[in-house]
Amino acid sequence: MKILQILPSLQMGGVERGTIEMARALQAAGIPNAVASAGGPLVESLKYLGVPHFTLPLKTKNPLMIYANAEELATLAKKEGFTLLHVRSRAPAWTTHWASKKCGIPWIATFHGVYGTDPRFLKIPYNRIMLKGLRTICVSEFVKKHVLETYQADPAKLVCIPRGADTDFFRPDAVTAAEAQEKKTKQYRFTPDIPVITLPGRLTRWKGQEVFLEALTLMKHKRLGILFVGSDQGRTEYSDHLRELASRLPNETEVVFRDHTSEMPKVYAMSDIVVNASSAQPEAFGRTIPEAQAMGRLVVGTAHGGACETIKDGKTGWLVPPGDAKALAVQLDRILDLPEERKNAIRTAAIQSVRDNFSIAKMCASTIALYRELDQSPNP
Repeated sequence: MKILQILPSLQMGGVERGTIEMARALQAAGIPNAVASAGGPLVESLKYLGVPHFTLPLKTKNPLMIYANAEELATLAKKEGFTLLHVRSRAPAWTTHWASKKCGIPWIATFHGVYGTDPRFLKIPYNRIMLKGLRTICVSEFVKKHVLETYQADPAKLVCIPRGADTDFFRPDAVTAAEAQEKKTKQYRFTPDIPVITLPGRLTRWKGQEVFLEALTLMKHKRLGILFVGSDQGRTEYSDHLRELASRLPNETEVVFRDHTSEMPKVYAMSDIVVNASSAQPEAFGRTIPEAQAMGRLVVGTAHGGACETIKDGKTGWLVPPGDAKALAVQLDRILDLPEERKNAIRTAAIQSVRDNFSIAKMCASTIALYRELDQSPNP
């Protein structure tokens, strides 16, 4: 068995992180593997792991180039002796589909999100390529249901393998109390004893930062530290708008905006509550929730998409209706008023839930089990 993972590029993102995590797990299992993409910063992570990377123009959406890539991919796959191709995006899936026909090597795909379907006559056939391989992995039951309903997919070909948190990296003892306090007071300059509510995620409207800021105006608790962690990715008009909204909050509400950071365990550790407020559209999975839960943080998410799977309402966190600022405000106030015993019970249950159901170790083990199943099939 020899696996080639295929994706557009290796920039910073959930798909890319999942690819690196899978490469690491395959290496640890002694399974030869490689990655093909247009390149990016995470190629260095592959080099560190000792996993080969093949640079192909897979980021292109030009139909002629997509087809032209198929010949090169087929030649590469046959020369290197790959036995299974695993593609993680639509344009490269077309390339992989045609390459598979040329070289005879089977392929599978991962549906990482809920793709747009307008105009339907164009997008539905384009997206459906993700279902043409031997199997299609769905990153949550929400995505699986969407694929079944939207594309009339064969249920036997769909496999739900939830994404996960790295429970070796995100764990309660990963950060000392002193380190968390230093992050809070020295780097972010929050008042030492102020409760901190964090919303991690890139600054884009569907992530719900506006809803969160509106909720803050409705809360009875005003003495708060509010942390936004995520890049605006050049959308400065939106990030400026958020800062203007934040400036209207009471003086005792301290608001900090920061770009993406590699020190998320420290960010979670210094946070009393972590919020996922995605409103305009649901998260396909939403990694920030299980990451925060794995750190023993109290989480609030919107009741749609993957959050309904990672949060058991009232047991491992709380769910509020999407886009409902008043409901979010009420829930945040209630959490802040909870007795410590109740908070600790929620934290303990959340940690266990992630370890049992939403860890990277489980995600990788389930994927490798699928690879083995297909490898052992007499006529894949």
